[in-house]
Amino acid sequence: MGKYEWKFSTIGGKSRVNISSGEDIRHLGELDQKLWTVLSSPVVGLEFDEKTLSMLDDNNDGRIHVSEVVKAADWLTSVINDPDLLLKKDDFIPFSAFNTKNPDGERLLASARQILSNLGIEKDSISISETDDSVAIFAKTALNGDGIITEQSTADDGLKKTITQCIATMGSKIDRSGLPGIDAEMIEAFYLALASYAEWKKKAEDEKGIIFPYGDGTAEAYDAVNLIKEKIADYFMRCKLAAFSQESASALDVSVSQIEAISDKNLSECYDIISHYPLAAISDKGVLPIDDRINPVWQSTFSKLKNLIFDKDFKGIKEISEEQWNSVIAKFGAYEAWLGAKVGTEVESLGLDEVKAILKENRKADLLKLVEDDKALESESRSIDEVNKLVHLYRDFYSFLCNFVTFKDFYNPEEKAIFQAGRLYIDERCCELCIKVPDMGPHNATAGLSGMFILYCNCVHKVSGETMIIAAVMTDGDVASLREGKNGIFYDRRGEIWDASVFKIIENPISIRQAFWSPYRKLGRFIEKTIEKTASEKDEKVTGDMTTQVASTGEKKQMFDIAKYVGIFAAIGIAFGAIMAGIGLIVNKLSGFTWWQWLILIAVIILVISGPAMILAWLKLRKRSLSPLLNANGWAINAAAKVNITFGSTLTEVSDAPRVAEPDPFADKTPWWKKLLGWFIVLGILFWIAYSSNLIHKVTKNPKWHYEKREKVNNGESVPVEEAAESMIILTPEAFRA
Repeated sequence: MGKYEWKFSTIGGKSRVNISSGEDIRHLGELDQKLWTVLSSPVVGLEFDEKTLSMLDDNNDGRIHVSEVVKAADWLTSVINDPDLLLKKDDFIPFSAFNTKNPDGERLLASARQILSNLGIEKDSISISETDDSVAIFAKTALNGDGIITEQSTADDGLKKTITQCIATMGSKIDRSGLPGIDAEMIEAFYLALASYAEWKKKAEDEKGIIFPYGDGTAEAYDAVNLIKEKIADYFMRCKLAAFSQESASALDVSVSQIEAISDKNLSECYDIISHYPLAAISDKGVLPIDDRINPVWQSTFSKLKNLIFDKDFKGIKEISEEQWNSVIAKFGAYEAWLGAKVGTEVESLGLDEVKAILKENRKADLLKLVEDDKALESESRSIDEVNKLVHLYRDFYSFLCNFVTFKDFYNPEEKAIFQAGRLYIDERCCELCIKVPDMGPHNATAGLSGMFILYCNCVHKVSGETMIIAAVMTDGDVASLREGKNGIFYDRRGEIWDASVFKIIENPISIRQAFWSPYRKLGRFIEKTIEKTASEKDEKVTGDMTTQVASTGEKKQMFDIAKYVGIFAAIGIAFGAIMAGIGLIVNKLSGFTWWQWLILIAVIILVISGPAMILAWLKLRKRSLSPLLNANGWAINAAAKVNITFGSTLTEVSDAPRVAEPDPFADKTPWWKKLLGWFIVLGILFWIAYSSNLIHKVTKNPKWHYEKREKVNNGESVPVEEAAESMIILTPEAFRA
């Protein structure tokens, strides 16, 4: 553990190191890693400032490790002159707290003053609200060290215009000031695009006669050719087949039946069908008419070809051959190649004249120089970022240690651990230990190992509709009415309201008291289900029998069969008599017990029934641990995080409504016969106890174990009790003591 003398205390059933002074933080690197409660934690999903967590995540892997915490502790205690200030958790740092004997501390103090100067504030401390607003800090600065320049970075109107044009064509990056800007890479790409586009356009001007065979109409003519050339190729192939087989000419052309099939429809809506008909009437001559004998769907495109091409190349003729058509296509070869070599499309929207003007002005070097001037302030800007990191850690680092090195916040009723997401109100209780669940997979695998009673709830935000899953740990109260589908309300740490619905329950003991009653509840549920099942089966059978008889006879079934029900009642009487006889035999056997022996017997019976459940519950409650839940969320828990019976009772608040003396006006009234029956039962028990005690009193003179042998009269003869199998063992007090 090094030379530093650490102090320890027992928290949550585990001896943990105390982090209670600035010196403890300063020597954190000397603490044996085996004594840390946590070895790593996730950055997201915690009730903690995410900026602070990302600052602690030095390698940006989404997790915070021991080495990163030690590194932060070393840096923090080196730039602050009194590490004890970290325990105050203030959200501002007085300038007097900077360690100016350390070069980094002195630099950070200068940067803190620069931040306040940029904000137009004069005071001797700096707070998180001031360091967090980078836009406000750099809003009035022309250069800020991020290598991005904006219109605000220069007073030159020409450069401002070029920066605007670059952003309009190449996109932008956001500067620290919050404004769109450009960096050196974007400037290089912008001027390359300008030069490439200008060169590409120049080639067209130099070879205009070759590249543009139809002058200014070349582009339009090229588009028309591409639109219809496959259709024309199809036409010439049909003509070749017609010449090859004259009998097939009618099959290759549009038939009357095809026209008839659509003749009863709105033909203006049949463009797709008609477009698949041949371009023109099929002829074995293999020529294409260029007048109005064209498929009406293609007429518009064909007319464009006629005006732009055919009237120029084939003026005065009414038909063209396939060779003539191919010569038209060949003329576009140079134009097509030129289009394929097009570059600099990003700046095409500026227009060729503006592109030439920007290239002629050539302010590229000036823009790159401006970027270099901005980068020269990078160290100063980084230092400003470090001030923000310092203020965050100054406020949050000690709290983080209380949730990482130790679990002090979790075991402190006055605080909340960073993994506690809020409170769940359900079934007249408030669960304080609620944890966000990013992935149910690991929880399904390991959460049961916690030994805790866990409610998994789907939560939906009342306003935004956002959803999440929480695991709520129930540590007190009754569980009889908790079930899947039960609804509750979840309040997150910000006080936002979420609708919660239970979708999974991991059952474990909550308390010894609950374990005591669990066997009786299970028996009650079993009896209730058995009765319901039996009654349901009987009802279905009776209903089915009645339906069958009515269907077969067509007559209404007799509603009450006296003979059948006499038999049923007789059977019930026999069963009841057998049960009462058994009870009587047991009572007869135990009639010699005194009242205190009865108490012992009852206690033993209760212990036999409830004892195993209570012992099992006690063992599980002693081992309840939070570690499996946190491990399922990506934590690496290094030390036990027990939730024993005493501490667990603080994590669930149970309603404590006062008893009301006034009777419930809507309570069910007890019938008189139930009250009378109750009194008969009570009097019977008292009489039986008095009678039993009297019998015991009569035999107390015999100091030994003995049998009182009775005789049973059988047909007028006395039969020994051994033969009658009704001997009664009477245990005297003296024999009991022996």
